[in-house]
Amino acid sequence: MIEDGHSEAPLAALFPGQGSQSLGMGRALFETSPAARATLEEADATLPGLLDTMWEGPAEALQATANQQPALLAAGAAALAAWREAGGAALTHAAGHSLGEYTALVAAGTLKLRDALRLVRARGEAMQRAVSPGEGAMAAVLKLDATVVERVLAEIDGVVEIANRNSPQQTVISGAATAVAAAVERLRAEGARTIPLKVSAPFHCSLMAPAAAELAPLLRAVSFDEPTLPVVANVTAEVIASGGEARELLERQVTASVRWVETLERLHALGLRRFVELGSGAVLTGLVGRTLAGVEALAVSDPESLRSALEAFPPPHDEGTRREEEP
Repeated sequence: MIEDGHSEAPLAALFPGQGSQSLGMGRALFETSPAARATLEEADATLPGLLDTMWEGPAEALQATANQQPALLAAGAAALAAWREAGGAALTHAAGHSLGEYTALVAAGTLKLRDALRLVRARGEAMQRAVSPGEGAMAAVLKLDATVVERVLAEIDGVVEIANRNSPQQTVISGAATAVAAAVERLRAEGARTIPLKVSAPFHCSLMAPAAAELAPLLRAVSFDEPTLPVVANVTAEVIASGGEARELLERQVTASVRWVETLERLHALGLRRFVELGSGAVLTGLVGRTLAGVEALAVSDPESLRSALEAFPPPHDEGTRREEEP
């Protein structure tokens, strides 16, 4: 790590997962950035009709898991392309929340965009099929330490597990609807605030095992190249060692918890103090602020936020410096 020169410090790219989508996402970058346009056109050629769903909806169509996942991946890849095209500071590390890990692997050159898009479309369809509608549920648990959440869940009959550790005071639980409801009642008695999540399936719990089994052969059929930059995985909160390990971890990720707190802490331990969220919304930017102290985090989702991030995180030699150095 270079200690002198703020702009030369490491910079981590973060890519959001489900829940960050919004109608129109990626459109402004499509209209202003040739690189983002090319990325989104490739996405639409890979999954015809994807851009119409992203921009025109209806919202219910974008909310569908099988559409939402590739839409968010496409928006993240477009923001990444715009960042690089604009000469943004080099991205030295990456991580993604749940399906965002696929976008992080695209950023690292491990997955080709078209392969990642097809995989997350299949992933979303498999997740939707794994549990019948109404049989599963998820809930956010706020203002309660994860260790207390774990203790309460261990006392509940039925399948209810930690799906995401999003921040020190935000844990998401997932499982059978009856077990989640029982857990919510007990967690409230412990002082938690709980919010039911509008999801189509109970993600990141053992009920998703059929989806993991369905996805496994599709992952094996795709080429995973060696990462060109360190990607910290959801399942282990460690840097992915190889393309082969990336494939294995994506299969495990379907049923495993998203260890986002530990992922951010691992990046911090690696020297990261600057984070740029690329894609739709700013959910991860908020989680960084609630998890780590003494760091900077900005989100890039449109031309205005791109300009702001470029000013905050310039490359080591910005354009003005280059002009001064020219004879």
